Amino acid sequence: MIIRHSSYPGAPKWQINGHFQTLAPSLLRRFKHIQYERERIETPDHDFLDLDWWLARPHQFSDRLILLSHGLEGSTGSSYILGMADFFHRKGWDVLAWNCRSCSGEMNRQFRMYHHGDTEDIHHVLQHAIARGDYPTVAMTGFSMGASITLKYLGTQGEAAPPQIKAAVVFSAPCNIAAGADVLDRWDNWLYKRLFLTKLSRKLRIKAQQFPGRIDPSRLKAVRRWRDFDEWFSAPICGYQSAADFHQQASSGNFVAGIRRPTLLISAANDPILTPECFPIETASEHPYFHFELTSGGGHCGFQSKMDKQVAWSEYRAFE
Repeated sequence: MIIRHSSYPGAPKWQINGHFQTLAPSLLRRFKHIQYERERIETPDHDFLDLDWWLARPHQFSDRLILLSHGLEGSTGSSYILGMADFFHRKGWDVLAWNCRSCSGEMNRQFRMYHHGDTEDIHHVLQHAIARGDYPTVAMTGFSMGASITLKYLGTQGEAAPPQIKAAVVFSAPCNIAAGADVLDRWDNWLYKRLFLTKLSRKLRIKAQQFPGRIDPSRLKAVRRWRDFDEWFSAPICGYQSAADFHQQASSGNFVAGIRRPTLLISAANDPILTPECFPIETASEHPYFHFELTSGGGHCGFQSKMDKQVAWSEYRAFE
């Protein structure tokens, strides 16, 4: 179903475009009171994942859990994750925010790290969390890459998704990775491209030391287009034959038709790093479980509201 009339009231007036609406929340919002409890779990391939819990009641599981998934080179400390964690915690939910491999502050053990279509790790996290807390009700939310992972997971699982999962709401999903790669190459998106490349390059140099000969870090200097990065690094590290293969197999838009849990994707029309190819309007229009809402503003994972300086509209909307 298409949500024809969004309740998003608009961004604060001083956030004059999608870039301001993207960057301002991540720079200005602070959540120093949040006290995660970290848990490290082993993966089936002898790696590890770091999970950050925040229970509604200390040392006691409730009957409701929300699972939070972060974006590319984000973490459980990203402002959009902290904001959502804070909001749901105050509503009496247990919160579990998980770090993708290499994103918790310590490099992972295996050659592969993480990517937009990585559904194995989120499945492992869900199984562990449901078993540990014996939760009858689980909701999922994610941002950007975390939104894509959530969508692909639910799409590929279909009816086989854990019955405890009752709903999902995700924001700013790059459902078409090829289109997302191309838009990062635009001159007005140089800052995002630089930030991503700087952080990822640092990790890839460490990975090259861990696994000599598997990748050539000198090629990082030759990256001109984001597709170069995907061809030389993303694809081989993630186990794909090429950038084209990676874009096809990892793009969540190719799998949302299989979703069988109530799921809402929210994107902003002024998102600077998403294009209309990332808005699966046609699939949502006739789908009984997958819903799409396009807001007039909000940027990429921003969604601050002129009505409330303390809480992002995305947090209100997810709880609804």
